[in-house]
Amino acid sequence: MLASGGIAVSEEAFLIQLANRVKALDVSVRATQAELMARWQPHLVNPEFLQSAANLAAYIGLRRHDLRELQNDLAALGLSSLGRCEGHVLATLNAVIQALKRMQGEPVTPEEQEKTRADMKSDQFLLKRHTDRLLGEAPAHRWTRFMVTFPTEAATDYPFVRDLLSRGMGIARINCAHDDSSSWKNMIDNLKRAEVEVGKRCKVLMDLAGPKLRTGPVAPAPPFLHLNPKRDREGKMIGEAFVVLDATGRPGSALRPSLSVPRSWLKKLRPGDTVNFKDNRNRSRKLRILERISSQEALASCSASAYIGPGTRLEHHSGKAETGQFTPDPLEIRLFKGDTLLLTRAPVPGKPHQTDAYGNIVSSAHIACQQIDVFSSICAGQKVWIDDGRIGALIETVDDAGAWMKITHARKQGEKLGAEKGLNFPDSDIRLPMLSEKDKEDLAFAVEHADIVGLSFLHEASDIDEVIRLMDGLGGKRLGIIAKIETQKAVKNLPEIIVHGSSHDFGIMIARGDLALEIGYERLAEIQEEILWVCEAAHFPVVWATQVLENMVKIGLPSRAEITDAAMAERAECIMLNKGEYLVNALAVLDSVVVRMQNHQSKKVSKFRALHW
Repeated sequence: MLASGGIAVSEEAFLIQLANRVKALDVSVRATQAELMARWQPHLVNPEFLQSAANLAAYIGLRRHDLRELQNDLAALGLSSLGRCEGHVLATLNAVIQALKRMQGEPVTPEEQEKTRADMKSDQFLLKRHTDRLLGEAPAHRWTRFMVTFPTEAATDYPFVRDLLSRGMGIARINCAHDDSSSWKNMIDNLKRAEVEVGKRCKVLMDLAGPKLRTGPVAPAPPFLHLNPKRDREGKMIGEAFVVLDATGRPGSALRPSLSVPRSWLKKLRPGDTVNFKDNRNRSRKLRILERISSQEALASCSASAYIGPGTRLEHHSGKAETGQFTPDPLEIRLFKGDTLLLTRAPVPGKPHQTDAYGNIVSSAHIACQQIDVFSSICAGQKVWIDDGRIGALIETVDDAGAWMKITHARKQGEKLGAEKGLNFPDSDIRLPMLSEKDKEDLAFAVEHADIVGLSFLHEASDIDEVIRLMDGLGGKRLGIIAKIETQKAVKNLPEIIVHGSSHDFGIMIARGDLALEIGYERLAEIQEEILWVCEAAHFPVVWATQVLENMVKIGLPSRAEITDAAMAERAECIMLNKGEYLVNALAVLDSVVVRMQNHQSKKVSKFRALHW
């Protein structure tokens, strides 16, 4: 027989060597376990977490070794290769040591064997207990819970909320970066009403925005509405442009093409009537009245391109009127690879680059950063990702004006840069306060109305401590906590984050969007696996988040890669779906995929049901 080093040894000697290696590993793991448990002791205030903390410490001790050769030698003998021991590290080592003893003819007492078997089963009970307390009990037909991000319409569309609940939603996520407390309260009220009608409990997660870096506002474009009929490749019109004539008092808008008009004038319009006007270019145009939408709104069409702004005179056979105020769109800042973008210190509205009469750029595009503190932590040569990675840049210089960046990543047709878009600086060591004043207000709302609070962009365990202190000061119920892992520091400090969070019902979210930007896309698969394993060692649940069935949710048809990703997500205790038009349908697809996959895998364990080839 060959030992792992390639040296020929007898089978007996090989077993002795292998047993000694496993015993030495066991001694090292226990030493690390003792060291970490002593360090963590001040934070282990929850007695129900002590067993899990001890296993987590043992897992860290195990993973400080390169075990690949040892794993190959154990597998060659048909023994456990330690590759699925996350939940019960010392028990697995004991089981291997006992098996090697029996192979060498040494006795193992029934009591030893029974204790090892019992220890190897306890992790499933502990994980289920922690998961049920944080996320609620799983449905009868699957053990993975579904979390759904509420869109704005969840505040006003009760049937939509009811459908989400009946289709499998177990946790409703409210993103505090959007909407307001009034809308959130309406969402929760709709959910409580649906719980009664459907007969099912659903947890509420309030996800705090946290210290996410974002772009500032963009300057408004000139206030006008462009009506642009559809044309084919030969220029022939194939579809008219539509606009709502609105007498409610609301300003006109390009988002919902509308023009503000006087109510007395609108009353005289009838379907089939024609309204004449001259647009901003002094070109004669006509609107054809199609139908009355309501007592204060009429739908009209235009068969030619027209630019209409405030004060445009509209002529009808019954009289004349002028269009009212208009809410303009923001200017379009379109960036191409090689462009220069200034991230300004001053809170000035963003604008696109300006050119002279000959097309030469005389001033670069610019946009502000909402958090001015960032400029003390960034320097030339560092990468920047904007808007969830749609735009990539490299900082060339940092001066009194701000950070001058060269665009390194953008599609051929360019990328549009808007307000409130995320900024990631993966090469920079940026520290901002864990919670803003708005976050603190939102936390108070969560303590009163929610079950769980989500913490965004935390870096280390002290961030958890700060939030817990604030929650304790607010009184009320003790919220569960989900720590979102989306920075390099959070990955590095994951064990300590778990230990400090263990005083509450606790879980981890793999926030793959910002995490991919922070660590690099090529490392995402590797790191998300490591996070799953560490959390399994701590017996705490994981939420698998970001772009799950993204195409399915938005356009109604999933990609093949999305289905595979959803199948792999079954290993987490919870899967999160983001908002989109086909959200209800996506829940049904996700349920089908997950239920099928749980017959094939449980965490890292492959399950072999009978096949019929």
